[in-house]
Amino acid sequence: MAFETNKFDVSKKIRLEKSTFNVECNLETNVEIDKILSVCHSAEPENVEVLNGVINYTGCLDVCLIYLTVDGEIGTINSACPFSSKFESGEIQVGDKAFIKVDVEDYSVENITSSNIKLNCTCEQSCVLVGSREVSNITTGDENMCVKEDELLVNTLLGQAKETFVVTSDFSIKEPVRKVVASDSQVSVRDVESGVNFVSVTGEVITKLLYLTENDRFETSYVTENFKEEVELEGVTRESVCEATACIKRSSVKCEVENTEKGVNVKVSVPVEVLVTAYAQKNVVVAVDVYSTDCDLQLTTSSFDMTRQCQGEAFESKIDGSLTLDENQPRVDKIMFVGGSNLNVTNSYIKDGEIFVEGVTKTNVIYLNDETNSLNSVEIVVPFVISDKTQCEDSARVCVGAILTDVDVAVKKGREFFFDAKVKVRAQCDCDEYGAVISNVEQGGQLPERECAIELVFAKSGQSAWDIAKTVNVREEVITLQNPEVAFPLAQDENIVVFYQKY
Repeated sequence: MAFETNKFDVSKKIRLEKSTFNVECNLETNVEIDKILSVCHSAEPENVEVLNGVINYTGCLDVCLIYLTVDGEIGTINSACPFSSKFESGEIQVGDKAFIKVDVEDYSVENITSSNIKLNCTCEQSCVLVGSREVSNITTGDENMCVKEDELLVNTLLGQAKETFVVTSDFSIKEPVRKVVASDSQVSVRDVESGVNFVSVTGEVITKLLYLTENDRFETSYVTENFKEEVELEGVTRESVCEATACIKRSSVKCEVENTEKGVNVKVSVPVEVLVTAYAQKNVVVAVDVYSTDCDLQLTTSSFDMTRQCQGEAFESKIDGSLTLDENQPRVDKIMFVGGSNLNVTNSYIKDGEIFVEGVTKTNVIYLNDETNSLNSVEIVVPFVISDKTQCEDSARVCVGAILTDVDVAVKKGREFFFDAKVKVRAQCDCDEYGAVISNVEQGGQLPERECAIELVFAKSGQSAWDIAKTVNVREEVITLQNPEVAFPLAQDENIVVFYQKY
């Protein structure tokens, strides 16, 4: 009996368990620092190694710290703190693609000296595995074996590609600038389209610039630069479903300032790395039933699951919040500037045709108190829930990337802060789908010799020629040829005549 095993691949997404780890950042300084005013942070994985059962990776935690010296000067420290971590799971296989996200949940200032600032950051890591899983399916060429085949639509992983490019923003500030205190750039993917052997990714880079004028005013400017990048990826067609993520190499961002007669010209160069992943659906021929005309068979059916990727969606929403200072805190006489803003997405899901995104933002506000002539800072924490309509089903899983922009803070009565901002979201949805194939066939004993040359089979309504042939262990064409007046599947109960002779 000649059975062979054919294999085909299906795409599979697996979400690994979240966990936390600590990163210690040592920031060099050469001034006497009075207080820390603002800390803005972001973490990006860099080098990822996927082995069976474990993912090892390294990354960089970028910190932008704004401080006040004992002499009353405001300064900035930008530092890149390396870190390493790992995931362990029996589901991890060599060849899987790992989408790792690291968020800074919290931080504490452990120590401040004239030469060093020590930060301890608590980071949360999450990972989505994308890979191919083999499914085994049997075939046979044995003339005594009857195999019923069908086409199965499966989801497959086409491939992955990466592209790095620089987005440049040129703009002018129409007043003299004493110094640029800090700049922060974020990237957002807006749309992903598949072509023939390429994927087109559009999005925007938003840069926030904090600067001090010669009139000792702190000002903030937001600059948005759109981009469209084509990433080559062989095998992609217009029908492929593609997803894209983008990140900024913050340590390589360059901000150049040129003085003019009326102000300054600013050029910000932002290196952006785009990673695209492409999926497709294809038909594979699988055996759905097998029987023999001369022996008993024992079939083993194996189920499998695969992931269907949906087209991504982008939307934006406004959020707002407030904070009232305690009585023991200095009142606000003037907001000097809004420092670093950090955003963490804590949950995302689909309900009743809407994508919901839950998270929290933390924004530092630096303000002046006239009574003590001191600069003070306060952190505004705003939990939020935003939503938007979606075409994805409620059972779909959601993975989102979000950035915060256009942050504005106002104060009333010297103690009440009012916060509002925009959140830009890129949501990616996927669904688990299930299938089954015959993965193994074992031969049993020989069928007994037939005691008659003709048999009358009492067939039920709805039965096919295959069902009847399998019942009496003859080939399907025996039933159709010997009963040409019968239409299958049966519209009603029928008596089917079978002559046992060789064809």
